Amino acid sequence: MAFTVISQTRSRLGEVPVWSVQDQCVWWVDVLSATLHRYVPATGEQTDFKVPMRRLGCIALRARGGLVLGTEQGLFGFDPASGATEFLTHPEPGKATHRLNDGRCDRRGQFWVGSMNEQAFVPEGTLFRVDGDLSVTTMLSDIIVPNSIAFSPDDRTLYFADTRAYAISAFDFDIAEGRISNRRVFAQTRAPGRPDGSCVDAGGFLWNALYAGGCLVRYAPDGRVDRVVELPVTHPTCCAFGGDGLGTLFVTSASEPAMTSNDPGPHGGQLIAIDVGVRGLPEPVFAG
Repeated sequence: MAFTVISQTRSRLGEVPVWSVQDQCVWWVDVLSATLHRYVPATGEQTDFKVPMRRLGCIALRARGGLVLGTEQGLFGFDPASGATEFLTHPEPGKATHRLNDGRCDRRGQFWVGSMNEQAFVPEGTLFRVDGDLSVTTMLSDIIVPNSIAFSPDDRTLYFADTRAYAISAFDFDIAEGRISNRRVFAQTRAPGRPDGSCVDAGGFLWNALYAGGCLVRYAPDGRVDRVVELPVTHPTCCAFGGDGLGTLFVTSASEPAMTSNDPGPHGGQLIAIDVGVRGLPEPVFAG
């Protein structure tokens, strides 16, 4: 499948692309260098923002403008115009070995974000729900690497993966109450490919980046593999729909693979864009 290379630089660990419908741009991060990237398709301009943290695990759009950053120091607001950061809250303060990893907002404006022990890679991570008033609720524990947070179009299913468990889970989701229940295995992967970041298209199919698997996998709502899209990177990390009519799939990747291979592929660490023939959904924004 034809692809377009978007980024001018290679990220060490590119992650979490997010499309802003309002600003008509795609944001993504380099986790390991704590750098935020923005690309505007209309002008072809890429802007890079180095933030004053050690790690930048995830981002979300913010209702009041700007972004929310998930870091090793907690959650921060970010103003692209000034480059200023504002501390919001820390779901688990006092854990020097931990940082926030994957995160995504639901359509009620609640931010779901997972933590991990990035030094030992042991099951000490937690999935949190952060509400608009910045209150924090623990939703799931005993996680090694939290990833793949996504929501079905009808807001009745939450998807989540512990990457090192080779499985994507599905939960019944009550968006009004912010609750999850009835965890079950949605999809299982095989070594070396591990489930990383995901997004859901307008048809309710889940797209997952298979880290160390060199491809995207599209899953039907019942967990059936619908399509596999091979990529020019060995370690894709996440994907998100954006562009005109939300018809472009943006894919991030790593240039410093953490597992199985030292070869990142010809475009490892770069943001690429693919037309996969389907459209996505607008990215929800954080209410806080």
